Amino acid sequence: MPSHPTLDAELVVWWDCEAERLESLAASARFGFMRQHYARKAAVARARAQVSRLREQARAPARPAVG
Repeated sequence: MPSHPTLDAELVVWWDCEAERLESLAASARFGFMRQHYARKAAVARARAQVSRLREQARAPARPAVG
């Protein structure tokens, strides 16, 4: 395991935080169109986090099951 995180690992954390921020903005939005705007942006951020998450999982070596 490398001692430093990969870019994809950092992106997962960043996009998840960004999605939470956008969801918070959506929850406090005064107008429906702004709520929808922030909700869509949050969904895009979650999708981007998932792409990086899948890349990171593909990078990890397969570990044999112990048991």
